[in-house]
Order: sequence, then C-alpha cells, then structure tokens
Amino acid sequence: MEQLEIFIFSAFLILMQSPNSVPVTVYSNKPRVEVPENADAVLSCVFKTERDSTPRIEWKKKDKEVSFVYFDGQFTGDFTGRAKIDGATVTLHRVTQKDTGEYRCEVSAPLDRVTLGETNITLKVLVPPHTPSCEIPSSALTGSTVELRCKDKQSVPPATYSWYKDNKLLSVARRSNITYTLDSHSGTLRFSTVSRADAGQYRCEASNGVGLPKSCEGKHMKIDDVNMSAIIAAVVVVFLIITVCGLGAYYAYRQGYFRKGHSGRSFWIPQCHGIAHISSQNLHRADDINSTTYSPPQDSQDFKHTKSFML
Repeated sequence: MEQLEIFIFSAFLILMQSPNSVPVTVYSNKPRVEVPENADAVLSCVFKTERDSTPRIEWKKKDKEVSFVYFDGQFTGDFTGRAKIDGATVTLHRVTQKDTGEYRCEVSAPLDRVTLGETNITLKVLVPPHTPSCEIPSSALTGSTVELRCKDKQSVPPATYSWYKDNKLLSVARRSNITYTLDSHSGTLRFSTVSRADAGQYRCEASNGVGLPKSCEGKHMKIDDVNMSAIIAAVVVVFLIITVCGLGAYYAYRQGYFRKGHSGRSFWIPQCHGIAHISSQNLHRADDINSTTYSPPQDSQDFKHTKSFML
C-alpha cells in the first residue's frame, strides 16, 4: 500500500512537469502593425493557460500615462462602439492618428502557477500627404541667393519632396550645369546665384507612399536685372546730402554756434506808451557790456522819453 502511494505521488510530479501542462503564456502574431488612416487595425493577442479556462483579459494604451482600452469585459473611452474583441485579439475600426501608440495585452490566470502574462503591440497609423505649403518668391534680382520652400507637416511617414519648373521635374542629382541644390527631405530648392534662365513657374509635390501625391499651386518667379543707373544715382544723391550737411556744420562752427557758453543778449528799449523787448541776435553780434543797465519805468504816467537811438 505504501509503495502504491509513492507511485501515485511520483506520477503526479511527472504529470506536473510534462510539456502539456504549462503556465499562462501570452504573445502576438504581429507585434508591429501599420495601417492607413480610416482603415481597420487588428491587434493580435494569443494566450495559453495551465488550468484557468476563463482568465481575465485587459488591454491598455501607453502614452504619457497608461489608460484602459478594454477592462472588465467592455471597451472604454473613445474605443467604445468602434472596437471588438475575439478571444484576446482586438480590432479597431476607422483608426486615426490619435490611435497611434503602444498597446499592451494582459492576461491574468489566478489558477495557474504563473498568474500574469502580457505582450506589447505597436500601432502606427499612416497618413497620406496633404497639400504642402509652398514659399515661392514672385521676383528676385540676378546674382542673388534665392530659396524656395515646401512643407507638409501632417503626412506619416514624413513626406519627400519634388520640385517642378514649368511642369518639368527638376533633377536631384548634382551635375556641373545645374545652378541649384534640392533637398528632397526638407523640401528646400536653393539657387546660390540666380539668373534670368531660372525664371519660370514653380510648384512642389509631396509624397510618402501612402495615398496619392499632393502638389501646391504653381507660382511664377520673375528674375530682374540689377538697375545700375538707379544705384549710381542713389550713391550720388547720398554723397551730395553728406557734403551739404558737412558744409553746413563747418559754417555753423565758424560762426560760433558750437562754442561753449554762447547765448544771446536782451535790451529794454523805451517806446511810446510801452516797452519793446528786442534780442540782440536780431540786431547785431557784439560783446557783452555788463556795465550798461537800464531799469524801465514802473508807472506809465512817469514815462518820459530819455534816450533816442537809431536802429
């Protein structure tokens, strides 16, 4: 009897260690998912349990904070009404750029030796190009540096750019006869020294392999020659202005306007029935006479003609 008990216990240990009895395991058939915007995204989650036939399944999304997608048998937040679950695999309908991120499938099996398993799935929602914004100058001077810019901030993955002149594709390759440089990643078309031959209608096209390429509206760029006559005339005018200002300053200096303490003088001159105050600067320039003073009469009845002098 004792030998039978030992045999049964040994058989139980062997059964526990057999490969058919494993703890809970969780994995994904496709850990990275890329789908176009407004399409359906399938987030695969497969699990196996040791004993627990009804494990608890949860889905979470990791952004700045971790939020629930599927909890307590139902979807939460904006996933409600546009997601479904089959086993542990979740399908999201009509995905948008907001759905891009990392998701985690968690399976809890309390009856298993290992009670928790999880796997991560990364979802990337692809956005086709939008009409790019283009900066194309309407005119430029020959010999100047000119840059044309093109940008689409919404496409995922980031767009690459092509430039057209008069509906002809501009080559990206560097050749000796090309007067420009083109960066297909930044969208910049640069002319180091623009010439009249570079005049024409330009437009930019954005593409990223998702959906159809998009172009901005074409715009004509005019190249003007430098007006040498106008430049020479402007230089002459500036020279004349500087010369006149210089001569005026020299004349003022010779006349003593810049001397320290220079000021005008005043005289009280009696006239009939009143007194006129006249500045000496309106009469003549002379040295100050400190000894000459005059006190005007205080009362009009006391007024009498005391001095006469000619102006």
